[in-house]
Amino acid sequence: MTTPAGTRFAPQWLALREEADAAARAVALLGPLRHVPRQESGLVIRDLGCGTGSMGRWLAPRLAGAQHWILHDHDPDLLTLAATRMPRRGADGGRVTVETRCGDLAGLTAAELSGTRTDLVTASALLDLLTREEVERLAAACAGAGCPALLALSVAGRVELMPADPLDAAIGSAFNDHQRRLERGRRLLGPDAVAAAREIFTRHGMAVRVQPSPWRLGPGFRGGADTALMAQWLRGWVGAAREQRPDLAPRATAYLRRRLDACEAGELRVVVHHSDLLALPGPPDAAA
Repeated sequence: MTTPAGTRFAPQWLALREEADAAARAVALLGPLRHVPRQESGLVIRDLGCGTGSMGRWLAPRLAGAQHWILHDHDPDLLTLAATRMPRRGADGGRVTVETRCGDLAGLTAAELSGTRTDLVTASALLDLLTREEVERLAAACAGAGCPALLALSVAGRVELMPADPLDAAIGSAFNDHQRRLERGRRLLGPDAVAAAREIFTRHGMAVRVQPSPWRLGPGFRGGADTALMAQWLRGWVGAAREQRPDLAPRATAYLRRRLDACEAGELRVVVHHSDLLALPGPPDAAA
């Protein structure tokens, strides 16, 4: 499996979204993880496409015992940030240690996971950037090594904006098509990623559980403190739709202006739907 090496996320954007990500993550999926067998020396966790390490900052303090995190990313600057900002203690004071791996994930096979005795594979906002073939390889590696996977914050293809606008549906549809684009010969899964991953991991004999993990932004959701994130998200959402459908450009420009004005005035609320997926070795009831 390879990461989308041409995709680089600015640290500023990753920092902007971290609080919303943390609030959205499906805490219910942590229950089954607490029963995952572990080595005497503690858990070994691989974080794929780790970015600045937000998954580790959220998850490590919620897991007990010693933990060793192996952070993967193709961006060395993001890896440095992630390694330096990881928590040093787990939920019960257990020691957290870190190492980094720069490059693609082509070596992530069952043999690689077994060789490092990996106990858990994690990723955030990565699954929808993969192809079906890449998810097949990831599932085969996890199933072959008997290693659970927690794949969080994958786009679900649904956005709710309040108040509604007549152009919402067209922008949303164009954005979803953009997420499914052919990129350097790779057909991205985009909003189809979670359904595809559920089917693929299940076919590889793993028990799969999916939970919603939506961003809820704007007044009445999280105190209205999301203006900067909402504005940046709007620019990216509409920009991708406009790139996918150039015929939308004139209307999309006016639409974005209306939405940004409403955002600035505190009159806009947005629910951006995501899903978290947990795959565990064993029969279907293993993820219960």
